[in-house]
Amino acid sequence: MQLVGVTKTKPTYEASIAIKEGMPLYTIDDKQLVAFEEQGLKVAGVLSDLLTKVDLVVDCTPNGVGEENKKLYEEAGVKAVFQGGEEHELAGLSFNAFSSYDQAQGRQWSRVVSCNTTGLIRTLYPLDRVFKIDESFAAIIRRGADPAESKGSALNAVEPSLHVPTHHGLDVKTVLPWLNISTMAVKVPTTNMHVHCIHAKLRKKGVKTSDVLSLWDQMPRIRFVSGKHGIRTSGQIMEIARDLGRHSGDFAETVVWEDGTHVAGDSLYYYQAVHQESDVIPENIDCIRSMMELEKDASRSIRKTDKSLGISK
Repeated sequence: MQLVGVTKTKPTYEASIAIKEGMPLYTIDDKQLVAFEEQGLKVAGVLSDLLTKVDLVVDCTPNGVGEENKKLYEEAGVKAVFQGGEEHELAGLSFNAFSSYDQAQGRQWSRVVSCNTTGLIRTLYPLDRVFKIDESFAAIIRRGADPAESKGSALNAVEPSLHVPTHHGLDVKTVLPWLNISTMAVKVPTTNMHVHCIHAKLRKKGVKTSDVLSLWDQMPRIRFVSGKHGIRTSGQIMEIARDLGRHSGDFAETVVWEDGTHVAGDSLYYYQAVHQESDVIPENIDCIRSMMELEKDASRSIRKTDKSLGISK
């Protein structure tokens, strides 16, 4: 793959960094081009110029903008990967590398589901495949804002989502339509990660906690932490990412508390953490590889992506 260019709508510090990193920078139209030039930022052209040079676009625009952009991509004859803020119907396929890699082969449009949905699918999909899930529930403790944002959840408040069940479970079903799942969510005044509290009722009899942990241990993009080792908070997980020298402090894997996982009868309870800024990045890369038919086998694509990002087990 070759990164042909990136686009920005405003001459912000990200645009300046992109240029310093050697990324060809484009803006949306000629009017915005002037604003970039006034700030001393040299751009390679506008979006219509970029679309003549690419095979595929990863559309990371705000919710709803992708629907408008799709018309531009159709006219230019390029493929596009949309993100979880868009509706499933926009692309007709919601993507997770574990479960829908084959379905994305050669497609023109795909949608990588949101960070929370990606995190849920990574742990629930193998559970359902091996032990079968009769029903599941996830309480999602959402970060109030991303680290760079100065707006978001109130500084001293917890904000429940009053639309129950929340969209997260419905979004999981766009990838795993047979899965019986419901979700609730609250926003809290933190910026580093989401945390999920999950209950799953397993159909297979006699499943032990060790069986669940062994299954997840075999899966890519799932990492264990332990309170016994002093890792009790999402902030400590992000400190691990920094200590490991992860680019931008990213932690693209879904993080499961090993000692917070417990099977009682047919009920499985566990906690997991999701880094909202990075967990969909490997999924986007695999989605590109499938849509462009660069690799037929999902497991080989996942291994290649994880090795390139430094997240291989």
